[in-house]
This record gives sequence, structure tokens and C-alpha cells, in this order.
Amino acid sequence: METLPTTTVTSSKSERRVRSSKYQSTSKPSVIMAFFSCVAWLYVAGRLWQDSENRVILNNMLKKNYDQKPKVLTVDDKLMVLGCKDLERKIVETEMELTLAKSQGYLKSGSSSGGKRLLAVIGVYTGFGSHLRRNSFRGSWMPQGDALKKLEERGVVIRFVIGRSPNRGDSLDRKIDEEDRARKDFLILENHEEAQEELPKKVKFFFSAAVQNWDAEFYIKVDDNIDLDLEGLIGLLESRRGQDASYIGCMKSGEVVTEEGGQWYEPEWWKFGDEKSYFRHAAGSLIILSKNLAQYININSGSLKTYAFDDTSIGSWMIGVQATYIDDNRLCCSSIRQDKVCSVA
Repeated sequence: METLPTTTVTSSKSERRVRSSKYQSTSKPSVIMAFFSCVAWLYVAGRLWQDSENRVILNNMLKKNYDQKPKVLTVDDKLMVLGCKDLERKIVETEMELTLAKSQGYLKSGSSSGGKRLLAVIGVYTGFGSHLRRNSFRGSWMPQGDALKKLEERGVVIRFVIGRSPNRGDSLDRKIDEEDRARKDFLILENHEEAQEELPKKVKFFFSAAVQNWDAEFYIKVDDNIDLDLEGLIGLLESRRGQDASYIGCMKSGEVVTEEGGQWYEPEWWKFGDEKSYFRHAAGSLIILSKNLAQYININSGSLKTYAFDDTSIGSWMIGVQATYIDDNRLCCSSIRQDKVCSVA
């Protein structure tokens, strides 16, 4: 009976030891896990704090760069800038052309007429080997010297039209320059090469140069084998003064020559349809254009298509605009009419 309490005390102590050991064994992993959790939390918090600082720095840099970058141009702004640059370029080119024209005497008629619009600018085609023919014209229907100046005071300018030699500055160019200094009756097309294969392009350069150098009602291209009744032509033009978009000449059409080597052969004959017929156009001997049509050629000369002959080339350009076709038989130089204003020399 006396030994029972001892046994009870001993058993209770052993139970406390077991419980204590279990508690210690389960609390160690929890402490370790808590420690690592704290470390992980501190790491994540540090990264978040660092990222937020980086974002602040990046935002400040972006804002600074945005404030420093140029203003974004609208379409209207860009068009305005381009337009100003294009206008500046055209002004410079025009000033250079005016200086050249004045130095060559092309603008004297404008100053003598007091700014009044001329009636006509007549361009007579010529070549390097046509000196005798030019002198023949000067001795017949074409005035020279003081008479040429008086004609310009009446509002009519006449110039021989020629380009430059394929060998720039050679004896051919020098002879023309000498003759021009003596006669002052040339319109020299600096950008045109005077060669047979380049002849269809010459008409673009002539109308462009004429409209740039003189302000006139009409611009007239004349072949180098045509004699003019100058007074008759002036009367014809006076009767049509003020008629805009006028395309005047001896109108014709005809078959397109498709055989290579034949006279009047058109290399691009296939463009004229199955009938192989030319559209209506003024004969190349004498072609008259009003100012706005000559201006159209000047503005679009870089993109206008030329064919084998200048008269059909001009006719093709007139198809695309609101031109008034005027067929005047007095301009048919090879006809037998008594009142014609031109004839084959």
C-alpha cells in the first residue's frame, strides 16, 4: 500500500518528459520555416522597393526625353514645310533664269513695252548649218536691227530657236554665240541637244523657255522652211486676242506609218489603235498656242510624252486638256489659198 504513490509520481514524470521531447521535436521545424519565411519576405520586399525606385528613375528619364524631343508635325505642317522649300527652290531657279535672260537680251521687249502683255512670241526653228537660210529670212519677212526692236514695241517678238551642240562649247556653239551677239535674235535652249533624234523634244523646251521669258497672248512655233506674211499673221492673232486655251493651226489627221525605215515612221505605232490613224492635230509647219496652254507644257514638260514628231506630240498633249481646237486654213502653208499667212520657202 505504501509503494503506490511512488509509482504514480514516477509515471507522471516520465509522461512530462515524453511530452516535452515531442514539443521540442515539433517546434524546431516551425522555427526554421518561420525564419525562412521572414527571409523570403524581406527579399521580396527589397526587390519590390528596388523595382519601384527603378520605375521612378525610368519615368523621370522618359519625361525628360519627351520634353526634349521635337514636336510631332501634323500633315498640314509637313505640307507647309515642303511647300516653302519647293517655293524657295522655284524662286531661286526663276531668279537665275531671269538673270540669264537679261544677260542675253531676252527681256528687253518687256521693259520697252512697260509691262504690257505682248501679242505673240514667234520661234523660228533653225540649225547649226542654216546660216544662209537665216540670212535669207532676215532679208525678207523677218525684221532686223532697229526694225526688230520696233516690232517688239508693237508686241511681237521673233527669235531663231536652237539648242546646244552635243559637244558643248565646240565651234558650232561658239559660232551661234557670235551670231547672237551680233544679231540679238536667238533663243538658245541651253538644256536641249540640237540633234535630229532629239527634234521632237525641242518643242517642249521652246514653249517652256518662251513662256518663262515673255508674257504674251500667243506662242508660235514655225519650221525653218516657212516664209511668213508677218502682217497677215499679226492680223489673225489680233482677231483672236483674249481667247484662252486656243490651239490654232492647219488641223489634220492621217495614217500612222508602221513600216520601219519608211518616211514618217512612228516607232510607237501600236499605241494609236487598230485603225493606225493619228488623232486630230495641227500641222507642224506652224503651231499657235495661247498662254495657258504654253504654261501647261512648261509646268508638265518633265512628264509629257513625245512621239516621233513634234506636231503629233503636241496633239497628244492637247487631248488631255480643255483646249479649243481652231482649224484655220490660212495656216495651211502648202495650200494654194491667196490669203494664207505662210508658205513653204
